[in-house]
Amino acid sequence: MIKIIPDYLDETAVRLPDKTAYTEPERSVTFAEVRKDSRNIATGIAKKGIFHKPVAVFLEKSIICLEAMYAVGYSGNYYTVLDVDMPDARIKKILDTLDPEAILTDRAHADKIESSAQKLIVEDLISLDADDDLLSEIRFNMQPTDLMYVLFTSGSTGVPKGVTTSHGAYINYLEAAKQVYELEEDDRLLSQVPFYFVMAGTDIYACAQNGCTLHIVPSSYYSFPAMLMKYISENNITFLYWVPSAMAMIANTNAFGIADISCVKKVVFGGEVMPIPVIRKWRENVPGAFYINGYGSTEATDGATYYKIDRDFEDTDTLPIGIPYPNTQILILDENNKPIDKDGIGELCIKGPSLSFGYYKNPEKTDEVFVQNPLNDNYPEKIYRMGDLVRYNEYGELIYVGRADFQIQHMGHRVELGEIETAANSCESVMECACVYNEEKKRIVLFYEGDIEPKELGNFLKGMLTDYMLPGRRYKLPEMPHNLNGKIDRTKLKEMSKQFEEERKKK
Repeated sequence: MIKIIPDYLDETAVRLPDKTAYTEPERSVTFAEVRKDSRNIATGIAKKGIFHKPVAVFLEKSIICLEAMYAVGYSGNYYTVLDVDMPDARIKKILDTLDPEAILTDRAHADKIESSAQKLIVEDLISLDADDDLLSEIRFNMQPTDLMYVLFTSGSTGVPKGVTTSHGAYINYLEAAKQVYELEEDDRLLSQVPFYFVMAGTDIYACAQNGCTLHIVPSSYYSFPAMLMKYISENNITFLYWVPSAMAMIANTNAFGIADISCVKKVVFGGEVMPIPVIRKWRENVPGAFYINGYGSTEATDGATYYKIDRDFEDTDTLPIGIPYPNTQILILDENNKPIDKDGIGELCIKGPSLSFGYYKNPEKTDEVFVQNPLNDNYPEKIYRMGDLVRYNEYGELIYVGRADFQIQHMGHRVELGEIETAANSCESVMECACVYNEEKKRIVLFYEGDIEPKELGNFLKGMLTDYMLPGRRYKLPEMPHNLNGKIDRTKLKEMSKQFEEERKKK
């Protein structure tokens, strides 16, 4: 019985002990070796008397980091991954909230993190012999409802929110992902996102679930498309689970001709909106793969709905977010908490076994979005209000309209900033873009990266948007700012909008 996530590793280590599970430039490990290392580290944690407590993992993105993540599960605790390159201020905010019982780190980074929690050095723990009796007792006393991790998201205010996810929720998500993504034993994955991002769990744990192999490359590879494409080709990578900005880097630099990547058969993307011109280039250059637009949130253990691309789209179209995952039910509610009609727009709400418990030590925020199902007054049933507005298209597929908090009142009209972004993204000369609203000036501001000048882009948008939707300011940036999760940093853009207005005043 799969009760906790490490159970997948136990089963696969028996079935495929000598198969490579994870590989990086300096090291490769088999499933049996990962299990042995993880259980050794877990023994060291358990012998400190730590159980059902938070353990921070402060390590570089590496095999040893994912072994530490498994180890925390084997020891009966829950983890939060802290990247060694995170800003000190963010690390401090997370640690203040998490208040970990221990920090798993290595000698190279032990002095780089300040905390009163005890520091456990992985080089010391990995050399221990696993105490099988102790770990068996811990496993017996664990339940699927036990916390697996606390993942801190950016938060719209800049204050990290700790999303609490159980083993059972993640197991339910993985089983659905296996079915939707058609994962198989001979798949070879290439990790793109940081290990503290929710998408990384699919890469790491799907390997243990299915016997796949995960390739971990330095982040620098994603700055050099030629290097990345050659790696994919030379290592016969079959499965990519990337954010759209990484795929845009390949498409916008025309890197497809550098190497033959016809080995890629499955491409899943998520985390932000995919521009139609980008996915078109991928489909034209790697036609042997299927492409899935995955949509969800950390609060729903990554996946809520998906759309497997089965037709062509115009640049002005919006890619559907599709239908629910097999283990998920969705509700689309209007302002009165009633289901929308077929032509309506409403807030997407999720229910099902993959939902988070809520936010760590933040009951007020939890109660705002994890609420009683308004369509059921017979028994307690929680749903998660995503804050995303959606509608149905003529195919019965869900279409993402925008964030409820991206909806503004401007010049007497209700405006979806996401609709403006879709229009700008349809311009082939735009690589990335985002809209913010300057409340003080009552002005829509568009930031973009691309090979088109602001005036020319303005003329392009005039042919697509009504006058009241046209951005009052358009700023061309050498590079769009991104947060730690690889998404466009809208908080930074709002700051830049105010800064640029002040600079204009001085001229």
